[in-house]
Amino acid sequence: MTGQDLVGQRIKTIRRQRGLSQAQLAHPELSDSYVSLIESGKRTPTAAVLELLAAKLECSLTYLINGVTAEQMQDLELGLRYAALALDNGEVAEARRRYAELLDDGSLAGLASLRQQAEYGYALASEACGDLDEAITVLSRLSESSGETLPSDQAVAVAVALSRCYRERGDLGPAVRVGEEMLLGLRRPMWNDDLVELGATLLGAYIVRGDLLRARQFAAELLAAAEMLGTPRATVAACWNAAVLAEQTGRGEEALALAERALAVQSENGEPRNLARLRMAYAILLLRVHPEQAEACRDLFLRVERELAESSASTVDTARCAVELAKAEIVLGDPAKAVAYANRGRDLLDERARTLRLEAHLVVGNALLLLSRSEEAAAELAKVEELLEHVPSSRRAAEGWLTAAKALEQLDDGEATEAAYHRALASAGL
Repeated sequence: MTGQDLVGQRIKTIRRQRGLSQAQLAHPELSDSYVSLIESGKRTPTAAVLELLAAKLECSLTYLINGVTAEQMQDLELGLRYAALALDNGEVAEARRRYAELLDDGSLAGLASLRQQAEYGYALASEACGDLDEAITVLSRLSESSGETLPSDQAVAVAVALSRCYRERGDLGPAVRVGEEMLLGLRRPMWNDDLVELGATLLGAYIVRGDLLRARQFAAELLAAAEMLGTPRATVAACWNAAVLAEQTGRGEEALALAERALAVQSENGEPRNLARLRMAYAILLLRVHPEQAEACRDLFLRVERELAESSASTVDTARCAVELAKAEIVLGDPAKAVAYANRGRDLLDERARTLRLEAHLVVGNALLLLSRSEEAAAELAKVEELLEHVPSSRRAAEGWLTAAKALEQLDDGEATEAAYHRALASAGL
C-alpha cells in the first residue's frame, strides 16, 4: 500500500469516527467528489488541503501524513537514536534488540524513511553479532523493495553491507553481483567516497573468489580514484584492499607499504574503534609477510586488545584479536598461550559466527598438536571439518581444508587427511 493510499484511509477512518459524511467534510472549501478521490487514493492532496482536512477532523497533520502523533514521532526518532548509539558504542546485542523492538512495534509502517533506517541498523547489528544469514535477509529485502526510494548514498551503503555479508558467508557470486550491479546502475559518472568504499568491498570479493587478474586491474582503478579524491575515507579503503591483494599475489613489501599508508591516514582522521581494527589488520598482514617479526606482531595485537577494550568495539572484534594473538603465540613457540587465547576468543562468539569460530578451532587444534595432546587435537579438528562442511567453495574454504589436512596428517589419520586434501582441491575449483 502506498503512502497516498494510507493517507486516504486515515482521512476516511477519522471522518467516520467523527460521524461526518464526505459532503460535510468537504463543505464549503472542497467538493465531496474530491474528498472521495483522496480517500480512495486516486488523488494526492496538497499540503494546504491536508492542513485544512486535519483542522476539520480535529487531528494533527503529523498523524494524517505519518499515521502517528507528534509525540509518537518524537519517541520513534529518540528510539532510533538510542539504537544507533548502542551500535556505535559496540553494544551490538543491545542495538539489535532496540532496532527489533522498533520494527515489531508497527508504528513505522507508514514511515518509509524511518523504517528503512531501522531495518538498515538492525541488519548492521545482526552482522556485528555474527548472524550473517539474518543480516543478508534484511539487507536483500531493503535493497529489493526500497531501491527506487532510497537516496543514492543510502542505496550504496546497503549494497556495501550486503556484498560484505555475502563475502563473509562465502557466497562470492552474490557478493560480486551486488557490487557490480550497483556500480553499473550508477554508471560511475564520477568517483566519490561512497563509490570507492563500494569498489573496495567488491575488490575484496574478487580477491576471496580468486579472480586475481580482475582484482589487480580494479585495484589500480580504485587507487587512481582515491588519489584523485584525496580524501581520508577513499584513501584508506583503496589502499587497504590493494594491500590485501598485493599480499595474496606475492608482493609482500608492496602490501606492507600500502597498509602502512592506510594506517597513517586512519591514525590522523579515524575514530578509535576503526583505528584499532585497521591496526589489527596491519598486524595480521605483517605476521604473514614477516613471520620472523612475530614478537612485534604480538605487541601490536596486545595494543589492539587494549584499544578495543577502551573503545566501542563489538565482541566479534575482541574475539578476532584473541584468535590472531593465538596465531602469533604459535609462531613464537608458545602453544599453551595460543590455546588460552583462541579459546577465550571462541568463548566470546555464539554459533552464528561460524567463520571465526572455525578459525579458533583450527588454531586450538594446531596448538594442541604441538603440545602432543593428540586426542584433544582430534576433537578440535573434527569440529573444524564439521564447520567447513557448511562453507561454500572458495579460496577461503580451500585454505581452511588445506590447513585442516596438514593438521590431520600429523595425527596419522590417512583417510581423513586424503579427504581433506580432496576438499581443498574441490573448493579451489581443481
